[in-house]
Amino acid sequence: MDKKAKQILMKTFWSSQGWKDRPYNFSGTDFEYAKSKGLMFELFTISHDECVRKVIDIHKNVTKEQVATAFLHSLSTRKVYLRSALSSWALSQQFTAHTFESNAGKYTHPENGSNYAMYGDCHICDSYHIASREFYQDEDLNVLNFERIKWGGVRLNHILYVLLDLELLSKEEGIDVQEEDVAILRQVLETISSSEPTDAARQLEKRLHGVFPSNKQERDVFMEILATAGILAPSKDRPGRGGKNDFFAVVNWRGEDGYSEHEVRNLFGPWL
Repeated sequence: MDKKAKQILMKTFWSSQGWKDRPYNFSGTDFEYAKSKGLMFELFTISHDECVRKVIDIHKNVTKEQVATAFLHSLSTRKVYLRSALSSWALSQQFTAHTFESNAGKYTHPENGSNYAMYGDCHICDSYHIASREFYQDEDLNVLNFERIKWGGVRLNHILYVLLDLELLSKEEGIDVQEEDVAILRQVLETISSSEPTDAARQLEKRLHGVFPSNKQERDVFMEILATAGILAPSKDRPGRGGKNDFFAVVNWRGEDGYSEHEVRNLFGPWL
């Protein structure tokens, strides 16, 4: 990754005080430089139907071995931007071509009877746990890439993020897995297994402190990726157990659930 281009992207959105105020500037010499290095992009316009087709096409060009290798490689190197392709690949694995179908009237709120959307505006995308809209006009992909590089992603199940994530990973070269990466994965799995039955995601995040180079935000996203990929999966329904936190995919996981040995073998079997 070009260091200057990365710095331009990061400084566009972030300062020592946190998020910078809008509007963000997507023009000028610095922007053109970062764009030439594939880290920043022009505002993006696309329909739902075309976006679905693009996700399906790019998924065909990215293998399970590629995303698993990238994920493992990220553990010791702390290249967090390589992690979420695992969840993006898993989300789009069974994705099929379809036209937009509105969520309106598809779901009923259990308390007040009102209609609502589970993830996004398309009912079919919802069935794949993917959030989408009917049309995207002048969409900012730069902020998605910023989140990907800084924390490992935030809007992991948004269709534009899935598309961008897989496209960027498909261009990565020279990624390999070291013994240290596999050792970290084994320690992560042991840490999950040693959780107390009632532990929730926040307790697991604290247990993972020190297992691999990371901060709290990166560990939060790390668990979200594992949950989206089916590794941290609730063994039973726990409606309303989420509570006040920033978790999404991993929100109803508990220590008694452990991890899915099947998915671990499916994704990381060659290294274990």
